[in-house]
Amino acid sequence: MTLLQQLASETATFQWFDKVSIKFLSRFLVDIVAVFILIRFIYFKNYRRTDLFLTYFGFNIIIFLITYLLNKVEMSMGAAFGLFAVFSMLRYRTENISAKDMTYLFLVIALGLITAISKGSWDDLSIMSAILLALTALLESNVLIKKQHAKLVTYDNIALITPDKREELLADLRARTGLNIHRVDIQEYDFLKDAVEMMVFYND
Repeated sequence: MTLLQQLASETATFQWFDKVSIKFLSRFLVDIVAVFILIRFIYFKNYRRTDLFLTYFGFNIIIFLITYLLNKVEMSMGAAFGLFAVFSMLRYRTENISAKDMTYLFLVIALGLITAISKGSWDDLSIMSAILLALTALLESNVLIKKQHAKLVTYDNIALITPDKREELLADLRARTGLNIHRVDIQEYDFLKDAVEMMVFYND
């Protein structure tokens, strides 16, 4: 091989690496920005929790890197969703994760998969990510349906748990908690301790 051919081959190799780097960085940037908006401006705004930030960003980055690397060996879309199914089955044994927290975990996994394996350009990925973020923000707002919250409480005034005193029960709960409670669901009776466990439902 002549010196000129060797230089041409090395130049082509460097150009290939440059293209890969630009493609990787653009996709990774879209992914990180989308996840940051999802967690910081949608999740945190509604739930004021920071303990799962590392989990969400960690899962997203790991999924993105693994899927992007596997995509170099021509991984099909079906295989990608198979990978999504495997990771979606993961859960922590030391702490129960609520359904909403798990939903956000699915969302960050989905963003990692979309940005890593989609054949579109960075602007196509940005549009898809924006649509997902907009739908999530819409569903978390009160535009489509008024949001309802629930808490499990232990209640000691069992004289008010009978059906005919339900309005008095609600008034007492509102006075004690300061919440706009409109419905209760009694979970467990404990007549030895004169207490009941109930789920209270309230609006903002």
